[in-house]
Amino acid sequence: MALLDEWKKIVYNEKTNKGELQKLWQRYFMLEKGVYEKLLVNPEEEVSGTVKELAEKYNLTILEMTGFLDGINDSLKEPNPIDTMEEDTFVSLAFDKVKLYKNMVGAGADWLYNLPMWDEIFDADTKKTLYLEQKKSGTVIVGKKIGRNEPCPCGSGKKYKYCCMNK
Repeated sequence: MALLDEWKKIVYNEKTNKGELQKLWQRYFMLEKGVYEKLLVNPEEEVSGTVKELAEKYNLTILEMTGFLDGINDSLKEPNPIDTMEEDTFVSLAFDKVKLYKNMVGAGADWLYNLPMWDEIFDADTKKTLYLEQKKSGTVIVGKKIGRNEPCPCGSGKKYKYCCMNK
């Protein structure tokens, strides 16, 4: 079984006691925060190695490292083969700073996007701009509804009800 499947089997197990799951996630989020604190100190350094080596480097279990790799994968310059990853799979943590910040905001992970290390990477205005861009990206703007008897927006000259409304 691939590591990611094992990780998901544990953290998304509906049979597990809710209190136990909550403790597991709280512990994981603290470990995750610790890894990001180390990574963000030197954001230009391209950290890489096998899953096992990185787990040892950041003092995580193999499965905790798998969870971390799953979480950061969308923010990497080159995604890792997360679905087929095993202990000896070579992975990279070379992340795109803008993507990472926006993904943290999108996930609602305020304990991560408010880390003081971000102040060394982005100024306050840039962080605010990135934050707002990410928040707006999830907003759906619905246009004005076209009435049945109004002219069709396709430009045919027919009423909407006789033209595109029926397509």
